[in-house]
Amino acid sequence: MIKRQGILSTIKAAIQRNRVVVLSGPRQCGKTALARELVSEESVNYFDLEDPASLARLDEPMTALRPLKGLIVIDEVQRRPDLFPVLRVLVDRKAAPVRFLILGSASGDLLRQSSESLAGRVEYVTIGGFTLSELGAPAGSTLWRRGGFPLSYLARTEVDSLTWRKNFIRTLLERDFPQWGVRVSAVALQRFWIMLAHYHAQTWNAAEPARALSVSESTVRRYLDC
Repeated sequence: MIKRQGILSTIKAAIQRNRVVVLSGPRQCGKTALARELVSEESVNYFDLEDPASLARLDEPMTALRPLKGLIVIDEVQRRPDLFPVLRVLVDRKAAPVRFLILGSASGDLLRQSSESLAGRVEYVTIGGFTLSELGAPAGSTLWRRGGFPLSYLARTEVDSLTWRKNFIRTLLERDFPQWGVRVSAVALQRFWIMLAHYHAQTWNAAEPARALSVSESTVRRYLDC
């Protein structure tokens, strides 16, 4: 296991400053592993909203959360946007005995929902995959080939790493992007990404990809914003 002490220190400092911390970043970048460094997944203070048991515990969120003390982790919080007003009530109590670390993918909806309900009460920490500063200079060539996502970087073989990345991209394009409001087809975006890869380290020019995709240059620029 690779210790990410720099990011952990940042998260701990944010928790000291604010009663709610949003830890966001791409799916599979290591958010859950970092949270479990702070609160055990076996703790009553840990909620994973992809786990039916955690969802059942939060059927009555105020009843479930009000008695808890210390740091509470809520993972995949974007699945229950109705929790944000509840969190506001809980952290606004006088001498509130809790802090919340809430985890979610870096989508516009997550940031909007948290900022609307928790304005003035929340701090955001955004992370990505492993960095060279975390891994050390000798890891540079592996990081370049495999990327920084932990399951890709730590895969047993190069074939396993490549297979993971292909599956990750497919899930991102076909499931995550539509959920985040991206209205571009998965096929079009995948073709566009392949073209971008060929332009690596070159000056960007929207005209050629636009011709290849039979769309306007403004449409290609919109794809780039995705």
